[in-house]
Amino acid sequence: LDMHLFGDGLRAAQLTWGVRYKILRNVASALLYLHEEWEHVVLHRDVKASNVLLDGDMAGRLGDFGLAKLYEHGANPATTRVVGTLGYLAPELTRTGKATTAADVFAFGALVLEVVAGRRPIEPRAGPEELVLAEWAWERYAAGEVEKVVDARLGGAFDAEEAAVAVKLGLWCSHPVPVARPTMREVARYLDSGDAAEVPPPPPPPPPPPVCSGEVGYDDFVHSFPSSSFERAAAAGGGDPLSQTSVATFPFSPLSMRSSHVSV
Repeated sequence: LDMHLFGDGLRAAQLTWGVRYKILRNVASALLYLHEEWEHVVLHRDVKASNVLLDGDMAGRLGDFGLAKLYEHGANPATTRVVGTLGYLAPELTRTGKATTAADVFAFGALVLEVVAGRRPIEPRAGPEELVLAEWAWERYAAGEVEKVVDARLGGAFDAEEAAVAVKLGLWCSHPVPVARPTMREVARYLDSGDAAEVPPPPPPPPPPPVCSGEVGYDDFVHSFPSSSFERAAAAGGGDPLSQTSVATFPFSPLSMRSSHVSV
């Protein structure tokens, strides 16, 4: 999926709105099965565009279970090493160290917005207002401009009702507070319905705390890295400058970073 979203024009042209929405439904169904419908709970822990495979019918298949964890239904997940990709990591992971279904939901929210907008969850070379996709999308949604979130390369050829469903769900899943996020069962049901009126308005993220003296925000943190470092990462990671980035390098998650800061 990543190669089609950000690859050459021919591949991108295959991602019509109908194909994009179908892929989101496919991945949501896969996560619902992993979280609730198998005999054990399976946490994928690395939901992202480059781990979604496309078959000959352009259906989405969730792949790469190298970081997945399994536990019994009703059990409390153990604390573990935090792994994943910047932009898809739930903010609570750096505090609790516990992978949960809610963390997978957060990653799915980032994927939804990425597929809708045709933009990466975090774009280090973007301006401050467009650095974090979820925040930019929230501003468009709050202004009643959902259509502006949709990838301009589609030329306006999209279903407005489905786009509203996807944007609302993407923002809801991306909420920085785990208990405020929906379950994958709710997400799958709303995607299948395609009715924006059925989807509750996403709860707004909490306001950021005041910045303390001697601290810098997330924008400054990301822009402090030379663009060449991301270009080298892109070359090593198959075109995704953040595909190989783990919390060991970037210890914070995108939405939380506007409400948290890096001490320097």
